[in-house]
Amino acid sequence: MMAKTPSDIGLVGLAVMGQNLALNIADHGFRISVYNRTVEKTDRFIAENPQTPGGLVGTKSLADFVASLAKPRKMIILVPAGKATDAVIDGLVPLLDPNDIIIDGGNALWTDTIRREKELRGKGLRFIGSGVSGGEEGARFGPSLMPGGEFGAWQELKPIWEAIAAKVDDKTGRPIPGAKPGWPVSGGVPCTAYIGENGAGHYVKMIHNGIEYGDMQMICEAYALMSGLLGLKAAEMGGIFSEWNQGSLDSFLIEITADILKQRDPNNKRKAFVDVVLDTAGQKGTGKWTSTNALDMGVPAPTIAEAVFARCISALKDERVAAAKILKGPGKKYRGSKQALVQAIHDALYCSKICSYAQGFQLMRTAQQEYGWKLNFGEIAQIFRGGCIIRAAFLQKITEAYARNPQLANLLLDPFFNRIVKQAQENWRKVVSLAAECGVPAPTFSSALSYYDSYRSARLPANLLQAQRDYFGAHTYERTDQPRGKFFHLDWPEPTRPQLEA
Repeated sequence: MMAKTPSDIGLVGLAVMGQNLALNIADHGFRISVYNRTVEKTDRFIAENPQTPGGLVGTKSLADFVASLAKPRKMIILVPAGKATDAVIDGLVPLLDPNDIIIDGGNALWTDTIRREKELRGKGLRFIGSGVSGGEEGARFGPSLMPGGEFGAWQELKPIWEAIAAKVDDKTGRPIPGAKPGWPVSGGVPCTAYIGENGAGHYVKMIHNGIEYGDMQMICEAYALMSGLLGLKAAEMGGIFSEWNQGSLDSFLIEITADILKQRDPNNKRKAFVDVVLDTAGQKGTGKWTSTNALDMGVPAPTIAEAVFARCISALKDERVAAAKILKGPGKKYRGSKQALVQAIHDALYCSKICSYAQGFQLMRTAQQEYGWKLNFGEIAQIFRGGCIIRAAFLQKITEAYARNPQLANLLLDPFFNRIVKQAQENWRKVVSLAAECGVPAPTFSSALSYYDSYRSARLPANLLQAQRDYFGAHTYERTDQPRGKFFHLDWPEPTRPQLEA
């Protein structure tokens, strides 16, 4: 039955994320219409959630869905990215009026968002591509939201997005607890802001996910080093991560890592749960998108790329098991202080994290030039402080860094982060050296250190590389005693080759 009162907003796609976001919106007093291709799922969702402050309105068809919305209509799409999103848009367009707003809340490729926004603008419609981070719980109780599109469309959506987003204390940058108990949250700064035109929101969400890949792999390497070098058991490592979560590494991912390491196997309480989990990791592609984009734009992001490759090599389980019987490592053991090494691993994790975030923010800095966006990096760090997977106390320091210098070229140049790395790099280098000496893989730790050493080097061996390219391909070279941008070519002799015996 159609509602007599028009809904404030609508949502298409009632998988878990869609259901949770719809309930979040309704909890904040907004009337929301919902539609799913499978009508039974819509009916079941409405029946299971009869009491919501705003109200849930089930609809049987796209036409009924569109007719139930107040104008200008606002419609969220939460279906799998790609063809499914295009199919829903194609179904909606004939039913809409000029200035209606379609919001894609999926993990869309930002170039698809640019295309869709342009096509819909040509039809008199408005399109917002909004990153939604925080997983199922974030969607239900307060995600981080990254909208991009026409600014006027954002103004229409803003009251709803600000209401449902996670909230943080602006002085500390720490999330304000909500939902458990006392939902909805009152006060605090919402973790959403207008990112920029067309695909900017989905681009920033992609960078968020690339950084997330790096964070997760770095934590895994810290775990592997404590296990491989010190022989620590999962529960003891869980306690260490809990301690770390009280300090500078305070973050959602450190917190859940502590919980995971303390968890017992439900099938055998004598075993740690993590010890019975197969060591292969999947991925949905956003980390790969980040790395591919870094290569396309010529921006160094090796730590994020190594995190992606770490998942790729983990998937070669059968090959690794076979190789382990043939390929032998150094067999060296760590004999030093446990406490000293745990602190060194902490410092290596923190320094590597700084470098990973520096790479992500450099990517955004280059992308805004590539796509004509005007990104506010301090504000982006602010909306990452709550709701999203990478939420961390650390992000407050990034917000403060860009407040000090909005034109900051690299986070490593900020006085705070410069001081941290200066104090901790001895431990960082010790850990990377030990990992190599003892045969424990630490790809993100070591790539982050190489990134730091490369970035701080006034002269790199690329001078030889330029000469090599000119030698074999006449690609030219620049000279240190001539202005930048002036190119030369040397008339190289034919290379001397050894004569083959008759």
